[in-house]
Amino acid sequence: MSIRYFTDEHVAGAVVSALRKRGVDVLTVADAGLLGVDDADLFSFAQEKGRVIVTQDRDFLRIAAQQRDHPGVVYAPQGRSIGELVRMLDLLTQVSDATEMRGRIEFV
Repeated sequence: MSIRYFTDEHVAGAVVSALRKRGVDVLTVADAGLLGVDDADLFSFAQEKGRVIVTQDRDFLRIAAQQRDHPGVVYAPQGRSIGELVRMLDLLTQVSDATEMRGRIEFV
């Protein structure tokens, strides 16, 4: 099964647009109607939907460390260029799948 992403509020819309143009399945916090929702609740939503969280918020690393059974987290520190982030996320969908991402934290 292909990786399906769920991006938090910190991920630029340009990243989401570029990934969608490449055929990557991306759901944003805004798409889901969850703007302003607590990180723990966003994490639970991603778990329910089987979506890998893409974030630049370190709080998700803490939450993921406490819950080993999750669809995965991709953490991109602030300062990454949009192009670099798009390439890394797209590459991850090409070399990995949803099963391989389970319980994993990927730093890009």
